[in-house]
Amino acid sequence: MTKTELPVVPAYLIKGDDPSLAADAVREVVGFAVGDDDPNLAVEDLGADGENGPSAAVEACLTPSMLAARRVVVLRDVGRFRTDEVEPLLAYLGEPSADAVIVLVAGGGQTPPKLLNAVKKVGHVVDASVPSSAKARTSWLVDKLKDAPVTLDAAAGKLIGDHLGEDVGRLSSLLDALATTYGPDAKVGTAEVEPFLGEAGGVAPWDLTDAIDRGETEAALILLHRMTGAGERHPLVIMATLHRHFQAMLRLDGSGVSSESQAASMLGMAPYPAKKALTQARRLGSDGIGQAIVLLAQCDLDLRGASESPDDLILEVLVARLCRLARAGSRPSARSGARR
Repeated sequence: MTKTELPVVPAYLIKGDDPSLAADAVREVVGFAVGDDDPNLAVEDLGADGENGPSAAVEACLTPSMLAARRVVVLRDVGRFRTDEVEPLLAYLGEPSADAVIVLVAGGGQTPPKLLNAVKKVGHVVDASVPSSAKARTSWLVDKLKDAPVTLDAAAGKLIGDHLGEDVGRLSSLLDALATTYGPDAKVGTAEVEPFLGEAGGVAPWDLTDAIDRGETEAALILLHRMTGAGERHPLVIMATLHRHFQAMLRLDGSGVSSESQAASMLGMAPYPAKKALTQARRLGSDGIGQAIVLLAQCDLDLRGASESPDDLILEVLVARLCRLARAGSRPSARSGARR
């Protein structure tokens, strides 16, 4: 979202699950709406306490600003309000003030559909969420890095993307820290970035399964630790991911499916992940897939109390064994055996 894409309209609704990204969007929208005026004179932030609700926001919008071109009113966590509680906002948005801009921040809860539709009629809905697909997420990150206050070389940009993983809410503060340290528009490489990275962020489930499919034990274990650490995923959640991954191969094995489109139709998933499942099923063969299912079943029992070993150790052993299966499946003899 850039200023050239964002017209000043009477109302904005900012939605998104990541509080940091939502806060960044609020600052951008408010800054653009304020323009050259002093934010201390133009902005009234009603926060998220119980006293400052829709009625207070409407009253603020209807109160003329004496020292700024327009009044900018921010009302947070509008998802906490019921449909009947936002009636004052709905009435106001039916005929908004020409001298005010209201910025609604979704926050927790479900934003009333009537309010969402009312904003769309007179204003702009800003989605501060990160795209869910790997390709779209990468494109989103590239765009953000292009707009960074410093100039990052390709290696530094990749390092940031790999390190943050799913924890992209830290991106803005990281870039601000780099700009403060090295100066706006400074050219920054990996050596300058590394001291500011902090703990590695969580990663997407497909990063782990892709590493396992490649048989890269060290990389897979690092990704596993990031999922259970910064990603805060419960061991049984990781098990569910691995179960789905190998069950897709089990369904394809012996089915006669020979193309990406057929695999996608059979599995009920997008073509690209279906293609990966089909390719890996062919590499492992029936024996390899069967061994993987047995390993998963035993690990599931161990995590539910059959073993006294720590959960993290149980998962590490599973991931290492699955990687070993993948490496065995990629050998020429294994592939020729699978074709037979």
